[in-house]
Amino acid sequence: MAARAYWQGQIRLALVSIPVEVYAATKSGATIAFNQIHKPSGKRINYEKVVQGVGPVDRDEIVKGYEVSKGNYVLIEDDEIEAAKVESRKTLDLVQFVDAGEIDVFYFEKPYYVVPQDDLAEEAFIVLRDALKASGKVGIGQISVRGRETLVSLKPCGKGLVLETLRYEDEVRAAQSYFKGIAATKPEKSLLDLATTLIEQRTAPFEPGEFHDRYADALKKLIAKKQKAGGKKILEDVEEPADSRGSNVIDLMAALKKSVGSEKGALRQAQGERGPAKKAPAKKAPAKKAAPAKKRA
Repeated sequence: MAARAYWQGQIRLALVSIPVEVYAATKSGATIAFNQIHKPSGKRINYEKVVQGVGPVDRDEIVKGYEVSKGNYVLIEDDEIEAAKVESRKTLDLVQFVDAGEIDVFYFEKPYYVVPQDDLAEEAFIVLRDALKASGKVGIGQISVRGRETLVSLKPCGKGLVLETLRYEDEVRAAQSYFKGIAATKPEKSLLDLATTLIEQRTAPFEPGEFHDRYADALKKLIAKKQKAGGKKILEDVEEPADSRGSNVIDLMAALKKSVGSEKGALRQAQGERGPAKKAPAKKAPAKKAAPAKKRA
């Protein structure tokens, strides 16, 4: 089944319009979802809409309300909400460009792949993509999806473009309120050097395939085992990490030195498993010339 486009429309840069299609770049396939079940009957539990002191209510008696003070609500009808929705425009106007690293990571929400809608749009699409690459810039604009305006960024990605939905400023908590209690001191140089060495030892290209959700994997195995066991209870021992809260006194220097040493040992072991490096064959020393015979008197 072909993927369904999240958004279809035009990217507009001044007088140039590029028809595109936008597709979700991520999926939530690893999530394990559970339903609540009535154990005696094995049937799924449903929820009734109830009002305290009144009991179950009909669906047509339910309206939306916004709480303005404790227990006081402004009631809003569905048609009033519809009237407030932004007109669905099929155009993404690139109104601003910023340096690629200028947007804080907190603002990025979800990535989408952007592709040209047809062959006619491909030339202009490639020009925009390569212009963004050459300038090192990211395009900023807004699109309308299901009546809501969404802030987005646009940047090159391989042969295509990636659109990322962004959070608005009022959706991001200020970091200062969390970090203000951290002391403004600088670490000792020796500690900093050891920590930097440890980081350098563990530096490698990012390979997402090397990381797995171990909890999701364990749940899948558990579900498979329970199916084979006819639903019988299965409990397996789980190794818990040692509790490191026993002492508040930490010899940071010793811990860092031990960590760096362990990393070096692991590296040597890995190199040993690959086998010793082949030595170049030794060059033969040139043969010594025989000394000339002495003439007899």
